[in-house]
Amino acid sequence: MWYGENQALFDVNVKFQKNKVTALIGPSGCGKSTLIRCLNRMNDIIDVCRVEGEILFNGRDINRKDADVVLVRKKIGMVFQKPNPFPKSIYENVAYGPKIHGERNKKVLDKIVEKSLKDSALWSEVSDRLHDSALGLSGGQQQRLCIARAIAVEPEVILMDEPCSALDPISTSKIEDLINELKKEYTVIIVTHNMQQAARVSDYTGFMYLGKLIEFGKTKQIFENPHDKLTENYITGRFG
Repeated sequence: MWYGENQALFDVNVKFQKNKVTALIGPSGCGKSTLIRCLNRMNDIIDVCRVEGEILFNGRDINRKDADVVLVRKKIGMVFQKPNPFPKSIYENVAYGPKIHGERNKKVLDKIVEKSLKDSALWSEVSDRLHDSALGLSGGQQQRLCIARAIAVEPEVILMDEPCSALDPISTSKIEDLINELKKEYTVIIVTHNMQQAARVSDYTGFMYLGKLIEFGKTKQIFENPHDKLTENYITGRFG
């Protein structure tokens, strides 16, 4: 992948396992966020961005010219570093996606909102104020609301770009517990600078450096017995 003349990703070849959590680690600017933005074509909104190669999802290349980008982003949802709820009610934040995709039945929307908030471990905290502004929630609650909004459209994959970096330790712990629950129904790919977090929540870990995927494997192996010296140096704090 290129930004103009600058190549940001080099020959990345990786398989993400279904219903598992994969963490991408590495120093700032190594290409982690760029990679996951390729996975649901978020980089399309950047004019100077160019991607080569295939990204296969359910056997089909999402980069092909006739790919339905709206459907790609429905099936591969994304949660960003900073919580970004819409300036609407809690209910409308969650119902927004299903409405965009054509759902108009109030009873169906009510069920989707309740299930999504339960799945994001937020229902018990907000069920009595669904029509209050989402902007009145705490940072951790807003991030879980953004997760509820992502899963309301029934994705298969959830991408998370540093989802806890703006949160306090208690909120971070809730998000980590939630990630472990989410993988029962979804495939989760998380970018994190926090190596302890990667070790806690992920089944697989990829270490990236200067736009290349240096090493990929089961998290236990990556952290306890890395095969590449660069990986070992990063995990042990010798650089980064």
